[in-house]
Amino acid sequence: MKTTRAYRYYNVITAIFVTCLIVSNIVVVKLIQVGPFTLTAALLIFSLSYIFGDILTEVYGYARARQVIWIGFGCNLLAVIAFYTAGLLPPSPFWTQPGFETPQAMQGAYNAILGSTPLILFASFTAYLCGEFLNTFILAKMKIATSGRWLWARTAASTLVAQVADTGIFVGINVLGGLFSPEAALPIIMGEWLAKVLYEVIATPFTYQIVNFLKRVENEDYYDRETNFNPLALE
Repeated sequence: MKTTRAYRYYNVITAIFVTCLIVSNIVVVKLIQVGPFTLTAALLIFSLSYIFGDILTEVYGYARARQVIWIGFGCNLLAVIAFYTAGLLPPSPFWTQPGFETPQAMQGAYNAILGSTPLILFASFTAYLCGEFLNTFILAKMKIATSGRWLWARTAASTLVAQVADTGIFVGINVLGGLFSPEAALPIIMGEWLAKVLYEVIATPFTYQIVNFLKRVENEDYYDRETNFNPLALE
């Protein structure tokens, strides 16, 4: 990776990626119904992190995408710590609003939205790292194998595999922890996986436009032929 190379839009894409990640972990508490499937509202924005992860890898390469994945992890961890710490502070006696007439009611609402159990956090962080790194690795390797052709097929294939890992790990850990029943695991995995893959496919024209724009203005189309694919590498 060219560490001294400056890019015009790399920081912008990084900011969008991190924002999608943090916001998705807030709105995940709301369940939505789409046909026969019960999904989380986080689907609407978390899937964007995969799309922008694809864009980062396709234009700037695996090493820079790896850097952004870890930045996202760190920022998300900071947000979780901030939410948790704020929840521990005593509420003001004047902290009320219609529908929540006491500070205790407000505190309960705060905890319901921004308070997550350690099990959910562990499952979420583990699934995020495995899914994002798998998606980026597959996309980078397929770009070399196809000589940069068939971006639509490469993004679809990487998402198909990575989302199985992401959703499967998250649900599996929560099943082992007793939060989800084994009977509910497969429908949740299939519903979330199918919705995320369809989201990626529908967004393909958008992905093409952003990738082509960035390659042109950044004068970059990185191939990871000599890249160290260790997720923990700091280069």
